[in-house]
Amino acid sequence: MGMLSLPGFLSCGKKKAFNLTNEKDARSSDSDENLDRGNWSSKGDYLLSMVGYAVGLGNVWRFPYLTYQNGGGAFLIPYTLMLALAGLPLFFMECSLGQFASLGPVSVWRILPLFQGVGITMVLISAFVTVYYNVIIAYAIYYLFASFQKVLPWSDCFSWADELCSKTRIVSDCNTTFHGDIIRANYTFVTGNNLTCINGTINYKPVQFPSEQYWNKVTLQRSSGLDETGRVVWYLALCLLLSWMIVGAALFKGIKSSGKVVYFTALFPYVILLILLVRGATLEGALDGIQYYIGRQSNITKLMEAEVWKDAATQIFYSLSVGWGGLVALSSYNKFHNNCYSDAIVVCVTNCVTSVIAGFAIFSILGHMAFVSDRPVSEVVDSGFDLAFVAYPEALSKLPVSPLWSFLFFFMLLLLGLDSQFAILETLITTIQDIRPRVMKKLRLPLTIGLCAVFFLLGLICVTQAGIYWVNLIDHFCAGWGILISAVLEVAGIVYIYGVNRFIKDTEMMIGKKSRLFWLWWRMCWLFITPVLLMAVLVWSLITFSNPTYGSILYPAWGSIVGWCMIIFCVIWIPIVAIVKIVKAEGNLVERIISCCRPAANWGPYLECHRGERYSHIVDARKKKEHEIPTVSAIMY
Repeated sequence: MGMLSLPGFLSCGKKKAFNLTNEKDARSSDSDENLDRGNWSSKGDYLLSMVGYAVGLGNVWRFPYLTYQNGGGAFLIPYTLMLALAGLPLFFMECSLGQFASLGPVSVWRILPLFQGVGITMVLISAFVTVYYNVIIAYAIYYLFASFQKVLPWSDCFSWADELCSKTRIVSDCNTTFHGDIIRANYTFVTGNNLTCINGTINYKPVQFPSEQYWNKVTLQRSSGLDETGRVVWYLALCLLLSWMIVGAALFKGIKSSGKVVYFTALFPYVILLILLVRGATLEGALDGIQYYIGRQSNITKLMEAEVWKDAATQIFYSLSVGWGGLVALSSYNKFHNNCYSDAIVVCVTNCVTSVIAGFAIFSILGHMAFVSDRPVSEVVDSGFDLAFVAYPEALSKLPVSPLWSFLFFFMLLLLGLDSQFAILETLITTIQDIRPRVMKKLRLPLTIGLCAVFFLLGLICVTQAGIYWVNLIDHFCAGWGILISAVLEVAGIVYIYGVNRFIKDTEMMIGKKSRLFWLWWRMCWLFITPVLLMAVLVWSLITFSNPTYGSILYPAWGSIVGWCMIIFCVIWIPIVAIVKIVKAEGNLVERIISCCRPAANWGPYLECHRGERYSHIVDARKKKEHEIPTVSAIMY
């Protein structure tokens, strides 16, 4: 006997073919509402995937530093306001958009064909980011393995160190009293004659912590600049390969497999964060670090500075991952009547609370480091790579049982990075799936492996001796104002062209009818507040734009040109696609533009049973296929 296909019906009214041979599409299950694309197995899978996507490395290595730099606890005021005025409205909009159409960030622009290039820009920027983001995860994996030693290799100045390496500050010279006269003398002379330095006159030698030299000389084997590529650092290349293997293994069945992995990768970092917080709070000097974090006395006057508000808006925007296409892609696998409104609030609040808690965990241990090394907290605080791979590892090396705390910290960084990487790669796969659904149904696994292999090869340039310069270059250009451009156009297109009232009616088809008072806040944000804030941040970013640097090292002119080429390649598709759409339309120029500003004929809910009267006009190939009755010969051998 062969396969017998019998007509059946889902709760939605969509026909399903029951397969007696137990062959089943890996993307769907019996409980799925959408058999073509599949749905999340449970609400928890989706929420944890969204939390994992939003909560990333920036919550640990950027937010605490911004808080310290911008008035301590006072910074939480603009941060919270920017969450309510810009972050949450855009987050809710993208979640609603993906869930309503069950489409990824490119195909969802059936809503406004003229702006389909915006979706392409989002996907291309995500592709660039996924190349270097996994390199950062590879750094964490390397430090994770390096922690499996009795003595941490960056805890002291070992054979790899030079004469500038020191665990404490080294006095260079100072003023001292010699035979009744005040003289300037080097410290060797002062100590040799049993003299003492006069307070406030001491100069220190420019020394480097062991962790800083270990990062540059051992981990990166860093060259002098972007011009000096050097060789591939083999152990970083192996760590990068391992990272891509983990990502590929988690995504081999799409959301059905990644949705289960995130129960560990999204939740366990909170366990580690809590452990580090409790441990840090019990250390000497921890209170000094926390007071630097939230402010011994919060500086409210900082709120008068425009830079503080720009930092708050930028941090909210990038922390929530809006404008990248990932929120649309992940939400597209929701069931149609899922409450995306409550999901948006839960994920956004969780993301921001995580940032605040991470700040306490980071600064408590940095405060202890300052106490032990007899330095002010301001001299040991940093952000980005220097915090994650220099300052914090140095602080951890001073704790009892330091390998354990180091392992926990880098394991947390690994999990935080992997969550975000899962979502970024799933965004790219979802885009391909929407374009070629039949191919994806059969070739999901080969495509996932292929993408991971291609991105691994592209990432090899980032694990050369000049690799850190490439990572910084891509981050400086691609993860910057290119995302702001796509976000501004996304809001403007949906609110002003498609129409905010129409978008609200679409959302109500999913979450139910809401009162005018409920929508008043969202109307205000979508129509005025959010676009204005996004434009302000974009203009500010363009005005204050500077050529990339890594520490004190300047990039060559060709490096900046490469950076500009990358971002131009991403955003150029916005006008190109718009022009192509207009050229292909019918009528005179005005009629063509108007035609491209209307939703496509197949725009609407993916499944027929959800379309109602508003979208009853949609007829696609799926409908015709579903009503075909199999012949006798079709169900025989």
